[in-house]
Amino acid sequence: MSTNESVSSEPLIELDARLSQPPQDSSSTLNPDNPPWSLLQGFLVWAISVAFLLFVPLFLILPYLAYRIVAHSSAAVLKDDPNLLFLSVLGVLPSHLLTFLVVWAVVTNRGRRPFWPLLGWSWPKTFGPWKTIGTAVFLLACGWLITHFLGGAETQLDQIIKSSPQARILIALLAAVTGPLVEELVYRGVLYSAVHRALGVIWAVVIVSVLFAGVHVAQYYNNPGVIAVIAILSVSLTLIRARTGKLLPSYVIHFVFNGIQALILIFQPWIEKSQALQNNAPGMLLNFIKRVFV
Repeated sequence: MSTNESVSSEPLIELDARLSQPPQDSSSTLNPDNPPWSLLQGFLVWAISVAFLLFVPLFLILPYLAYRIVAHSSAAVLKDDPNLLFLSVLGVLPSHLLTFLVVWAVVTNRGRRPFWPLLGWSWPKTFGPWKTIGTAVFLLACGWLITHFLGGAETQLDQIIKSSPQARILIALLAAVTGPLVEELVYRGVLYSAVHRALGVIWAVVIVSVLFAGVHVAQYYNNPGVIAVIAILSVSLTLIRARTGKLLPSYVIHFVFNGIQALILIFQPWIEKSQALQNNAPGMLLNFIKRVFV
């Protein structure tokens, strides 16, 4: 064999050696605080998620509005229409689904990268499930104290809950199932990671906390107590994301926080009808749970 043939064969030998090695787990080297998406992409995902919440429900509401106006020749009957309120809530479900698809496309680059590892969907060593659940319960208790002392008027969400049993159950399901997942993916997942890499942890905590609390103000603008609770929850979830470097604890806290309220909301009519229990220990306990978590 000539010298030239020996040299030209070396790259082929190296290539064969690399191909024969078992593939390494790339998720072990992924850092959620150093994401492959840009700061602009992070803010675009957030803006798109808000736009979906504002405009996607209109595809359900507008046809019903047109039908009711034509049928009654007036829009006055729509003020407290339970069907209209239910459709406005139902429209949140496709909004959440579309937002999830946008998050998936950005994080994975349309399937070219792993999804959950890039978002930090795992337990940190110092913040396990029990500590996470305990934090959620503690935040709920703090929320009750704040709303108890600050009070506040009935919110738009309260009015929708009272409009029909269907709306009440649907709100409970959205709050426990799709809401925490989609919101954490957007705020503490895509957006926080992008801001953290570009501006640092302090700005990431401030910006994400403010944006998360801000989008909820429209629902609770006339109830300062609830707004204060949302703000505390937002800061707490973002600080935990910053402290642990993982998204999973923030999601579980959000899920438990909303899930307990959703369960109480679903069983609220049965609790209210149990007037015979009001003066004994079980009834007092039910009343306390309702006041704390609803």
